[in-house]
Amino acid sequence: MENAEGKLNTEMNDKLFNIFKDFMTRITEFEELVDVGSRLLKDFQQELEFLRRPPFGRTSELVKNIINIDETKRLQSYLEAGCVKTFDGFQNISKLHSLHVELHGYTSEGENILIQLDELMKDAICVLETTGGNLQPNWDNTLALANGAEEEATKDNEGIALSRKLEDTDLAVLMAIILSMFKQEYSMQEKIISALSLKSSSEELESYSLMWSLRPFIEDDIMHQAWRRIR
Repeated sequence: MENAEGKLNTEMNDKLFNIFKDFMTRITEFEELVDVGSRLLKDFQQELEFLRRPPFGRTSELVKNIINIDETKRLQSYLEAGCVKTFDGFQNISKLHSLHVELHGYTSEGENILIQLDELMKDAICVLETTGGNLQPNWDNTLALANGAEEEATKDNEGIALSRKLEDTDLAVLMAIILSMFKQEYSMQEKIISALSLKSSSEELESYSLMWSLRPFIEDDIMHQAWRRIR
C-alpha cells in the first residue's frame, strides 16, 4: 500500500514538474515580449518628442547673423515649419502610427501567452485533484491567485512569504504566484498602451517607460526560486 502511494506521489510530482517546465517556457516567451514592448515604447517616445520639438531658436546673435546672410525662401519656409521638412513630418507620423499598431499587437500576443499560462495552471490543479495529492493548507490562497484575485490573495505579501516556504511538491503554488505577478504586469502594460496618444506629455511618456522597465509587480526572489527548480 505504501509502495503504491509512493508511486502515485512520484507520478504526480513528475507530471507537475513537466507542467512546470512548460509553464516556465511560456514565461520566457513573455519575458522576451516585454523587452520588445519596451523598445517599441521607447521608439514611440522618441518619435513623438521629435515631432513636437520646439521651434528653431533665434535668440542667438550668431544664428541671427547666419540667417540674415542667407535668408532664402527655402530657408524661410524651413524656419517657419519649425525646422522640420514636410517629408520628415509625414514619415514621422507614419512611424508613430506603425509603432502604435505594433504596441497593440503586443497586447494580443501577451494575452495569448497568459491564456496558455492559465491552461497550464488548470492542468497542475487537475493533476493534484485527480491523484488525490496532499493539498496544502494554503490551497485556497493558491486557487485565489490562479483565478486572478490578486488583491485578496497577496494581501500583506502573503504570496511572497508563502513562496519562501515551498517544498518540492508545491510547484502548483509557485506557478499560481508567478501567474498572479505576470497578470498584474500585463494589466499595467495594457493600460500604458491604451493611454498612448499624440497628446501624451513628455512627463507621461517618461513615467510609462520607467514603469515598464522597473516591472514593479515582478518579484526577483520568486523568479530566481522558480528557475532554480528546473536547473
